[in-house]
Amino acid sequence: MKNIVVVGTQWGDEGKGKVVDLIAPHFDIVARYQGGHNAGHTVIVRGEKFVLHLLPSGIVHAGKSCVIGNGVVIDPTALLSEMDELAARGIDFTGRLHISNRAHIILPHHLALERTSEQRRGIRQVGTTLRGIGPAYEDKIGRRGLRAGDLLHPERLKRQLEEIIGEANDILQMRGAEPIALAATVDDLLGKASRIAPFVTDTAVWLNREMSAGKSVLFEGAQGTMLDIDHGTYPYVTSSSGTAGGATVGTGVPPTAITGVLGIMKAYTTRVGSGPFPTELTDATGERLRARGHEYGASTGRPRRCGWFDGVVARYARMINGLTTVALMKLDVLDDFETIDICTGYRLHGEVLDTIPHDAEDLEAVEPIYETLPGWQSPTVGLTDFAQLPTNARRYIARLEALVGCDIGLVSTGPDRHDTILRADSQLAGWLT
Repeated sequence: MKNIVVVGTQWGDEGKGKVVDLIAPHFDIVARYQGGHNAGHTVIVRGEKFVLHLLPSGIVHAGKSCVIGNGVVIDPTALLSEMDELAARGIDFTGRLHISNRAHIILPHHLALERTSEQRRGIRQVGTTLRGIGPAYEDKIGRRGLRAGDLLHPERLKRQLEEIIGEANDILQMRGAEPIALAATVDDLLGKASRIAPFVTDTAVWLNREMSAGKSVLFEGAQGTMLDIDHGTYPYVTSSSGTAGGATVGTGVPPTAITGVLGIMKAYTTRVGSGPFPTELTDATGERLRARGHEYGASTGRPRRCGWFDGVVARYARMINGLTTVALMKLDVLDDFETIDICTGYRLHGEVLDTIPHDAEDLEAVEPIYETLPGWQSPTVGLTDFAQLPTNARRYIARLEALVGCDIGLVSTGPDRHDTILRADSQLAGWLT
C-alpha cells in the first residue's frame, strides 16, 4: 500500500501541480485536503495548459478518482466555473469527482468581510487573495459555517442562510460596507446547489473504504509549509494546515495510513503577498529570476517576490513534514547565472540561527548567511537524464541534499510533464514502480 502526501516546502507556488500530474498515473485516487480557490496548480500536458484552483490536479487523468476533502473551503461559483471549463476542453469527471459533505462553503459575505478586514489593517495587510478563504475558515471554527452537505437540503439551507447572512450584515454595516442581499444570495446558491449535489458524499467513509480495498491515494495540499496557519510566518499565512499533517485532518484518514511524504521545493525561493522573506532579492537579480521563472501567480496573476534558495526554510520544512524525499523544481531557471547563492543560516542581533524564529518581526530582521556556488551556464531545459546535467548543476543539487538532509528524487527541467528527471535510485522512483 502506498499513500503519499505531496506538500509545498516554501511559501507555496513550488510546482505541486506538475508533480501531482506527473505521478498521479501511479495512484488510484488524488485527494485535495485544504485551502480554497486561492490555490493555483498549473499543469502543462503536451503544450496544453490547465490551471486548477479547487479540483485536484489528477482530474486531467482519465479513470482517476478525485476527492475534495473536508479541509477544503469551496466557492460554488469558482467550482462550477472550473468544472465547466474542463468539460469544455474534453475532461469528463462523471463518477470520478467526490466532494466532502463536511467541506465548508464560501459565501458572498466572506469576500466582503475579507475586503473590509484588509482595509482596516492598513500597512499591516496580510496580502490575501480577497477570495473569502480566511473568513470562511473563521466561520468554520466559530461553528457558524455552511457545509456542502447542507446543499442537499434546500429548506434547511434557506433558514441557515437567513441566520448566517443576517449576522454578517450586522458586521458589514458596522464597518460601513454594503450589506449582502439575502434573497438574491439564496436564489443563487440554490441554483448552484442543484449542480453540485450529485458529487457530494461522505468522502472520509469513501476514502477509508477504498483504501481498505487496496486502493492507493495521493494527497495534494495547497500553499506551502511557510504559509501554514500554525507553522508558517504568522500572521502572514493562509487559514488552513498546508503541512503534511493536514492531510489526515483534511480528509479523515488515519495518520497510520500515510506511507510517505514528498516535499516540493523550487531551486530558488518565491513568495506572494506580504510578510518576511529573508532571501528576497529586490534588485536586478530578483527581476531576472522572476522573468526567467515566469513568476506570476496562477490564481491572481500577482508578481511573485523572488530570492535565493533558503536552506533554513527547507530544513524546517523537512522536520515539520517528515519529508521522505524531495522534488526540485525549476532548475533550468538558474541556467544563465554565473554564480548562485544558497542561504545556510541566519544572523539575528549577532547570534547565528539555524532554524526559523517564531516571530515575524524577528524573521524580517534576520540577515541571511550565504554560501556561493559556481553556476553552470549551460541549458538544462528538457533534460531527462541526471547524468546529462552539467557538473556544477549536479554539485548544486548535491549541496541542497546535504543542507536539507533529504534526498532529491526528482528534478524538473521545464514546465511540461515530460521535462523531468526521475532518479532511478531514489525513494520516489521506488514508489512509482
